[in-house]
This record gives sequence, structure tokens and C-alpha cells, in this order.
Amino acid sequence: MENLNIKQIGQIPARVTEAANWFHEKWEIPAEAYLESMQTALNNPTGIPKWYVVLDENEQIIAGAGVIENDFHDRLDLTPNLCALYVNEGNRGQKIAEKLLAYICSDMKQLGLHKLYLVTDHKGLYEKYGWSYLTMVQAEDGPIQMYAISLDE
Repeated sequence: MENLNIKQIGQIPARVTEAANWFHEKWEIPAEAYLESMQTALNNPTGIPKWYVVLDENEQIIAGAGVIENDFHDRLDLTPNLCALYVNEGNRGQKIAEKLLAYICSDMKQLGLHKLYLVTDHKGLYEKYGWSYLTMVQAEDGPIQMYAISLDE
């Protein structure tokens, strides 16, 4: 997939419900929660939250991620958080996650942010893309790893 079609949800407002349902199917968080966050993003295009989708040549969503203030953990000072990164299984191995992460980091830097955080139980995945382990944080389901990336480099 040479040229990824990465869209910020504000660029495709007519597809907000579809995007919310896509994220819901991947993460089992209520679609209404995604929809509410995406509506907030539409109403505040220069702030957080932000939502991104990757479209294939048929304009189908094949990947996505968001940036929210807090991804359900106790460290409110570690903000904003990358969340809900997902690439459809059939589209993995094509550097889609890498390109989406780079796009999001660039977008966040343009907003004047210096750091971005994420929680994950993946070990070794995000380090490949420049993220560094920071600390353990307490999430709703127990302790989880917090990673960070500097946007100034």
C-alpha cells in the first residue's frame, strides 16, 4: 500500500458514525463513546480529541487511531494519549501503523504539542516507531505500560 489515504475525521464528517462503529467493532467500547468524542473533535478542530482513519482504494476503513486526553488510566498529568490504534488483520505487514503513527505525531507537533503518550500491553511494538517505555500506570483493568514519544525531534 504505497500511498496511504489517512484522513482526520474532520475531513470526512459524513463518515463519523461509520468510523465510530468501526472503532467499536475493534475495541468493544460503546460506539456512542466514540461518536461523542468524534463530535467533540469536529466542533474543536484545533484541539484534542482527534480521530484518524486510513482508507483503502475502495474508501473502506482499514486502520485508525485517536488522540484523547486520557486513555482510562490514573496519570492525568500524562496527556494527551494516543488510543485505539488498530489495523485490520488483512492489512497488517504493510507499514500502515508506522505511517499512521508518524502522521499523527506530525499533526500533534503542528498543534504545538511536545510529547504524546500511550498505554499498551504490547512489548516491543511501539519501540520500533520511536516510542520509549516511561512507567507503569493504573488502568481500569490493572497496571499497564505507559509509553511516550517526544515530538520535538
